[in-house]
Amino acid sequence: MSSKVSTTRPLYCGELAGLSGVSADTIRFYERRNLLSPAARTSAGYRVFSPDSLARMRLIRAGLSIGFSVTELADILCERNSGGAPCHRVRKLAAEKLAMLEKRLRELQSWRRELRSTLLAWDRMLADTPRGKQARLLEKLATHPKTHTRVLGRGIRKRGEL
Repeated sequence: MSSKVSTTRPLYCGELAGLSGVSADTIRFYERRNLLSPAARTSAGYRVFSPDSLARMRLIRAGLSIGFSVTELADILCERNSGGAPCHRVRKLAAEKLAMLEKRLRELQSWRRELRSTLLAWDRMLADTPRGKQARLLEKLATHPKTHTRVLGRGIRKRGEL
């Protein structure tokens, strides 16, 4: 999304999408979730967004890029649009996201150490396994006390959560 693009005329949904670097479906989704003000409609039923919508899209994309959820942004923008000052809340949410990220980084670093150790053990097993024979690496992994551990992110469990 180009930061130098600006317009003083209303934008069709597809134009706003193109200028924002998202799909028209994303624009409609943001409108439904109250991140964008409802679009006016042309006589033919096309959505027409105000020129301010491009700046709002930049704000939304920036918020999403640092970890705010669509729901969080919708709540914050609703409060702001109704005259509130959610700045301290925004700051607190960002600090919570940083704390979660730092925790996740520690978990990933631990996982990296375990995976390196596993690869070294597997290398030793492979060196001791006759050519053409199975080393059964995954079976050894499944019986190792540190397995049944984590899957970080989608579907990945932490140690002991099988």
